[in-house]
Amino acid sequence: MNSKTKKSSFLGPVGALEIAQDLPAGESRGVAVIAHPHPLFGGTMDNKVVQTLARAFVQCGWTSVRFNFRGVGGSVGSHNEGPGELEDFLAVVQHVAPLGAADGGPALALAGFSFGAFITTHAFERLRVSRNIEKLVLVGTSVSRAPAASIDQAAHIKTLVVHGEQDDTVLLPAVMDWARPQALPVTVVPGVGHFFHGQLPLLKNLVIRHLSSPVL
Repeated sequence: MNSKTKKSSFLGPVGALEIAQDLPAGESRGVAVIAHPHPLFGGTMDNKVVQTLARAFVQCGWTSVRFNFRGVGGSVGSHNEGPGELEDFLAVVQHVAPLGAADGGPALALAGFSFGAFITTHAFERLRVSRNIEKLVLVGTSVSRAPAASIDQAAHIKTLVVHGEQDDTVLLPAVMDWARPQALPVTVVPGVGHFFHGQLPLLKNLVIRHLSSPVL
């Protein structure tokens, strides 16, 4: 991402998990864990949308932590179709933010793109009972291959869901079918496909605006 990106690894559920950490210019507001697209379709922590999310968090004062799911890059293992990847995500959270803010740990935010957003919904569902998730960002959320988890209504105010109108990987009607029963707002970017080609600055600005809004 930049010359100051710190890459490392730690022992995850099935072996080494590779992570990349970027620090804000000043004091860190908290830690944001960001998940990448589907490993079997070229998804890695260096995906441009994932890096855009990381830049937005860093610009807003957060420490961003991207990671490679098992079997990707320097992460050991093989693709597990979701359950294993969720365990990877939870292991990263435990590694970089083992304590909640109430116990003296950093504030926590979760984010993901495509398959990574699908995993993020389930990580949020698992963590929200024991941790305060300050911000949740879901981009191009995969809802077709397997059901994304619902977002608790009390968390809607801290959640940003962004989707491209012309996404042909995850169709917008499918995302609306997921969001509608929850009355979960979806920000639709007109004329944009799954990877936000040509509109990454707009995506970054949307995320920055969300992160800059007051925490309620």
